[in-house]
Amino acid sequence: MASRPIVPVQARAGKAAIGGGAGKQQKKNGAAEGRNRKALGDIGNLVTVRGIEGKVQPHRPITRSFCAQLLANAQAAAAAENNKKQAVVNVNGAPSILDVPGAGKRAEPAAAAAAKAAQKKVVKPKQKAEVIDLTSDSEGAIEAKKKQQHHEPTKKEGEKSSRRNMPTLTSVLTARSKAACGMTKKPKEKVVDIDAGDAHNELAAFEYIEDIYTYYKEAENESLPRNYMSSQPEINEKMRAILVDWLIEIHNKFDLMPETLYLTINIIDRFLSVKAVPRRELQLLGMGALFTASKYEEIWAPEVNDLVCIADRAYSHEQVLAMEKTILGKLEWTLTVPTHYVFLVRFIKASLGDRKLENMVYFLAELGVMNYATLTYCPSMVAASAVYAARCTLGLTPLWNDTLKLHTGFSESQLMDCARLLVGYHAKAKENKLQVVYKKYSSSQREGVALIPPAKALLCEGGGLSSSSSLASSS
Repeated sequence: MASRPIVPVQARAGKAAIGGGAGKQQKKNGAAEGRNRKALGDIGNLVTVRGIEGKVQPHRPITRSFCAQLLANAQAAAAAENNKKQAVVNVNGAPSILDVPGAGKRAEPAAAAAAKAAQKKVVKPKQKAEVIDLTSDSEGAIEAKKKQQHHEPTKKEGEKSSRRNMPTLTSVLTARSKAACGMTKKPKEKVVDIDAGDAHNELAAFEYIEDIYTYYKEAENESLPRNYMSSQPEINEKMRAILVDWLIEIHNKFDLMPETLYLTINIIDRFLSVKAVPRRELQLLGMGALFTASKYEEIWAPEVNDLVCIADRAYSHEQVLAMEKTILGKLEWTLTVPTHYVFLVRFIKASLGDRKLENMVYFLAELGVMNYATLTYCPSMVAASAVYAARCTLGLTPLWNDTLKLHTGFSESQLMDCARLLVGYHAKAKENKLQVVYKKYSSSQREGVALIPPAKALLCEGGGLSSSSSLASSS
């Protein structure tokens, strides 16, 4: 490869110094020659751009700094033109040349040249600057957009919403009717946890109490006596009431547990459902049922001789034992059944009442089991109806609440018929010949609840009074 000869700097400088005299002459000649010389052709590195005043700028190679200067000049020119029409405020900084209308066309040659000069350099595109127009028109547009964003209701929408919120005639009349009938919405009552106090009592079976009573509700229908009086040729409802009245008296004299009384009556009804009993053996059946229930429920059950003596020796010792064996055979030794008492205990606890309410419930329940008409109702319904009738008799409010509804499983309307039946028995108890239950609950030991007038609100036509025909016939 050929190499260019390098001229030493000192030599060139010396030459310039030597030829200093002739330099002035050459300068004059060069100036003259410059007028006659032509400029080089445009090879892509020259551009003609108008300045701010519209004057033609001299030809100059486009460098980065020169390109930036050209862009700034074009930007300033465009800003000057737009200031005559409107004020532009750039939020992000100085306005971009691409965002200003009209400036792009003038800067197209410079931009093309700059793009060619920086082909190898990758430049990230700049984001468009947000421009806010401060003129009156723009302010109105901004307010309109804000209204749309916040969904401000217009006058028509406000009128429509106010019309919708206005109560209609139908709603007003419905509200007045509910208020007159006492059907207005009331705050929901809290359901009381009646077993909270037995959490540390091991004998209360706190963990299993709900499951136990769920089983009782399912099993009570299996052991429910059917309507058997039509299949008994020699006994009737009056004889049964006399027998139960006598058994309540014997039960009270021996001071037995309440469970024993209700199990005795259950055994009698179930036995009469499967076997016809002659009239002369009806009292023997009662003695055998009481003896069997006593041995099942009591710690110290009465002896057979005690029962024989109290029956005025109408039956012998052997007859009582034979009847006990016959009863167990007919009932297939099934003595674990849910009686009225297991439900009475639970429902009295759910009523959260005092001693007076408890005695009133037991009084109405014993009046109920003494009469044959209550056999059409299951034991749980009779117990719940006794609680409801007792609350009505004592004037307690509310008569029925959510706690009682939860634990009994019955609503107030479901208990109305049976409650009227029990109140009807209460109204006739004083005039009835069978006075054992009335005298038992007239004593001060039991708060004298039998002396309290019955709930007249439940004594309506077709209710308890007409249903107490068994008591009226036995009086």
